[in-house]
Amino acid sequence: MSRQIKGEFDVKRSPEAPCDLGDGVQAGHFRFDKRFHGELDAVSVVHMLAAMTQTEGSGAYVAIERIVGTLEGRSGAFLTQHSGIMDRGAPSLSLTVVPDSGTAELEGLRGSMKIDIVDGKHFYTFDYALG
Repeated sequence: MSRQIKGEFDVKRSPEAPCDLGDGVQAGHFRFDKRFHGELDAVSVVHMLAAMTQTEGSGAYVAIERIVGTLEGRSGAFLTQHSGIMDRGAPSLSLTVVPDSGTAELEGLRGSMKIDIVDGKHFYTFDYALG
């Protein structure tokens, strides 16, 4: 049975040492600490690598996130994988639950999440299924 929940989250970004991609090119490395509110009552740690191109507004990022807490009252943890692209200022983002990463009462979790930033506030829409 598929479900959809929505809520807000707080995020704190911390720069980490850049990642060497060779030939003097570096990817930015950032850690994000998040606090989710609502039906997803959880905290997470995200590690992101980001690279921009020579074309203004174009680049990409990848990230792995570990989320720990409760999802509609079910306790456990799970991983998500982020893949983001900026194509001359037009963003696209895929944020997917890593298959078989759910633990405890979140075992069997599958799904995807959408992130929106409105007036500086961060919101999530999480479409998921358990089982």
